[in-house]
Amino acid sequence: MSSEGAYVYIMSSHSRCLYIGVTSDLAGRVWEHKNGAHEGFTKKYKIHHLVYHETFPDIVSAIAREKQLKGWTRAKKIALIEKMNPGWDDLPLAHFQ
Repeated sequence: MSSEGAYVYIMSSHSRCLYIGVTSDLAGRVWEHKNGAHEGFTKKYKIHHLVYHETFPDIVSAIAREKQLKGWTRAKKIALIEKMNPGWDDLPLAHFQ
């Protein structure tokens, strides 16, 4: 794991289909989503935009937060995204590389 800790992130498609994940390498994981590196939900539904992320000191904390967010209603997830990213912009990754 990187010295920067771990991340919980939310990816979105153009139609705002959401995916919540956890990783210790945010730039690498987002690259995988954007380039369809793995078969599955995000590739099938073209979920390529990083719209939200949080940083944690360790993977255990990040996994706990991921589980919490996955239990939220869609409306609550959208409110969280729009608080940080009201335009649903594809967030830059320069800070994480």
